[in-house]
Amino acid sequence: MFARIREDVQTALKRDPAARNPLQVLTYPGLHAILLHRVAHRLWTTRRGPLELFKFTATCVSALSRFVTNIEVHPGATIGRRFFIDHGSGIVIGETAEVGDDVLMYHQVTLGGTSLDKVKRHPTIGNSVLIGMGAKIIGAVSIGDHCKIGANAVVNRDIPANCTVVGVPGRIVLRDGVRIDGDMPVMDNIINRVDPQDEVIRELRQRMDLLEQHIEKLEGDRHQVGRQEAERGRK
Repeated sequence: MFARIREDVQTALKRDPAARNPLQVLTYPGLHAILLHRVAHRLWTTRRGPLELFKFTATCVSALSRFVTNIEVHPGATIGRRFFIDHGSGIVIGETAEVGDDVLMYHQVTLGGTSLDKVKRHPTIGNSVLIGMGAKIIGAVSIGDHCKIGANAVVNRDIPANCTVVGVPGRIVLRDGVRIDGDMPVMDNIINRVDPQDEVIRELRQRMDLLEQHIEKLEGDRHQVGRQEAERGRK
């Protein structure tokens, strides 16, 4: 247990340039959330004794952690080693979420679900993944190893390894060190192929085209009526 705590402290010292010494790291709410989650997860997954009592106790520990740290990690979530939460306020990690080793996560991140069924409904995060502030990863999707999810990105599809994702909806802009520009005909290039804003803009353009055609038709009819009246006047 103490070896894992020491490992977490060393991870914080390595990942956070503002960390000056181990005593300062021990005050970090992200570290408190991780330590309390380990206790809650051990209670949640125990197979001895009255299971419901252990799960209820795990839920109480998780609620205490949320109250103290403003970080909500369900006791059923699986968290790997050397997981570091920097400025962790507002983080939510769902019950069936799985987080790999050496993951760095910033504040306001959500690993959420989209199903009401009691199945795997939360994301699986690979190893050495960086998740930027405010990012939302929704559903039972998989994020490959060494990926970077940009700030405020929204991801609801699987992401292969070694990719950088940005935007709403999330789009892969870098893969295996090669930049991807524009909408390429690659299925995993666009995380969500329908952008609600693009839909609205497309509809507005269609309406403008129809209005322009209608105006052109009215002007043509007006000119034709004018010519007919002019011809009658000459007669």
